[in-house]
Amino acid sequence: MFERILFCNMVYKNLIQGSRRFSNYWWATTILLGGLGFVLSGLSSYSKINLIPFAKPTDLLFIPQGVVMTFYGTIGICIGIFLWMTIIWDIGSGYNEFNKQNGKAVIVRQGFPGKNRNIVLNYNLEDIQSVSIYLRDGLNPKRQIYLKLKNQAEIPLTRVGEPLTLNELETQAIELAKFLNVNIENK
Repeated sequence: MFERILFCNMVYKNLIQGSRRFSNYWWATTILLGGLGFVLSGLSSYSKINLIPFAKPTDLLFIPQGVVMTFYGTIGICIGIFLWMTIIWDIGSGYNEFNKQNGKAVIVRQGFPGKNRNIVLNYNLEDIQSVSIYLRDGLNPKRQIYLKLKNQAEIPLTRVGEPLTLNELETQAIELAKFLNVNIENK
């Protein structure tokens, strides 16, 4: 889903959803709980105390099964924590703003905490050559809109992850190209 805001035909802004999506919540929880289950199974096989009431991991040999389960569980917990931190920090969220009043295009995204937490790109509207659309269908579809500058640099404007529907992509690209008074290119 994308949200467009148009102020008095002078400012065009669309909000970009970050990592706070249902699929990310699902995978972060599943991986974290799965990793915890594997660690508890490995620890149960070592201590011979059943830490998982609905299974019998005490029947496993610690070497090699318990060690491997503990290792995989630790990796799963680390990945689950990483995914939850990206959700909490809302990595990738931001907005694209095109302002005819001051002649500026501003692209803002949230990154990981640190020196460069807020990623802000500023461009002059007169430096924009066109709006580019990139389409690739198949097993791993990719549908993105790029801002093509006169120096041939291409700045992605759409979110990462879930691709836009063709209707959303077309609508957003046409509205932006009309607002900026530039052409649309197909990559």
